[in-house]
Formats: sequence, C-alpha cells, structure tokens
Amino acid sequence: MNLEYEANGYFVIKAFFNESELQELRNVLLEFHASWKNKHFELYSKQAVNSAYITDTEHLTDSKRDVLFKFIGSRKLMDVVLSVIPTHPCFMNTQLFFNPADDRQKNYWHRDPQYHLSIEEQRQALSGPEVVHLRIPLASEPGLELVPGTHNRWDTNEEFNVRLEKNNRKNYENISTGVKVDLSPGDLLVFSANMIHRGLYGMDRFSFDILFCEPAPSLIEFISDDCLPPQHISSTLENATAFTNTRELKKQLGRRAQ
Repeated sequence: MNLEYEANGYFVIKAFFNESELQELRNVLLEFHASWKNKHFELYSKQAVNSAYITDTEHLTDSKRDVLFKFIGSRKLMDVVLSVIPTHPCFMNTQLFFNPADDRQKNYWHRDPQYHLSIEEQRQALSGPEVVHLRIPLASEPGLELVPGTHNRWDTNEEFNVRLEKNNRKNYENISTGVKVDLSPGDLLVFSANMIHRGLYGMDRFSFDILFCEPAPSLIEFISDDCLPPQHISSTLENATAFTNTRELKKQLGRRAQ
C-alpha cells in the first residue's frame, strides 16, 4: 500500500504524463463532451459538473474507445493502481469533470457514498471496500480541496454539518480542515472516494477520472459490459488486469443469479 495514500487518503504525482501522452486522450474526451452536452443540454445548462460512462458505446466510435482503453490499461497507470489496490483491482467507471455552465454555481463538500448510503452505512464504508479515483487534468484548473485522513475516519462536527447541510450550514462553506491541491496538465491525483472533498471550479477545468475498486460485488454489479473492452482489444493492452477482474467478477455474479 502506498504509505502517503494510507495516511492521508490521497497523493499527487506531478508531471506524471507528458503532452504527447495527453493529446490524443484530450481529443477523444472533447469529442465525447460535445456529444454528451448535445444529448443532455438541459442538465448541462442547469447544474451538471460531470458526466460518466465515457467508455461505453453511446458517444464514441470503437476506435476512439480503444484510445481510452489503451490509456487505462497502460502499464504505467496500472502500476499506480496496484500501489493502492495490490490485490485484484477492478475497473469501475470513468468520469469527466468540467465547469458548470452557470459560473455562479457553487461547489460542494461530499463523500461519494453519501448519495446512495445512509449515515450509518457511510460510517461502515470507511472500513472498505475501497474505491479510488485517478484524476488526470487535461487543462489548467484550480484542482480539488480535500480533508486529509477522512478516508478512514468519521466527520468532525464542523465537517458533518457542512457536508450534509445540518444546523443551518451549507455544503459550499469553507471547512477549516480542508487542504487545496493544485493541479496542472500532466499531473496525476489519486484519492479515496470515501474522503471528504470538493472540486474547485474555474479556469479551464477539464479532468478525466478513472475509478478502480477492490473486488466487491456490490461495487461493480451494475457496470455495463459496454464500458469494458472487447476481448480482442483487452489482449493488446499492456496491463488489462483491472478490466479482466471486473469481467470475471461480473460473470461469477451472473452465474450465482441464475
């Protein structure tokens, strides 16, 4: 386990990618973003700050999806994943983060699980299974604000009240324990989905997130096969481990459900 991640719930590798590694990825994501905005224009214009399921078949051709699969399944990236999830890491999802259409829209503190788990379940989630974001900024941006250590500890009173808007607090208010993490194109930020965090809007914010998780059926049972590479593509990747683990676990779940 990466010691910095274990202690703080995140770490940054500055200049992890060079421009030549990012250019093709950026072009594919810009194409996805244009198609996604066209289909979800009302959502985008009112509130959206991210989209998901980028590797599925809805918005990109097979050749453009292959660019994403090769990036995700690179030895370089998977070595980082294995430093955080050393045993059977699974590919979970992809997301794209951008500025809201309305520049008056405020960001918000959250833990990822709070949108589908009760308070007590959120507490329990701190003991696993682990979900990890790998964030790759493709343009200059303010970055994120994170609360170190909250990947494995519960909220203080201040954090709880702000995050969940209790006792007349709002989720966009500052938290005294927050730490701002600046990001530039080429950087790689690795952070726990469980930790308290918020995106910082502004500049040319355009970041690609790849989510990996431990092999827990509850985390990947709803992942569509369309988001996974076909076998003839998997066989060409430098390290297809995460895709293979997800597909195998989905097969096991399918057999149990029969």
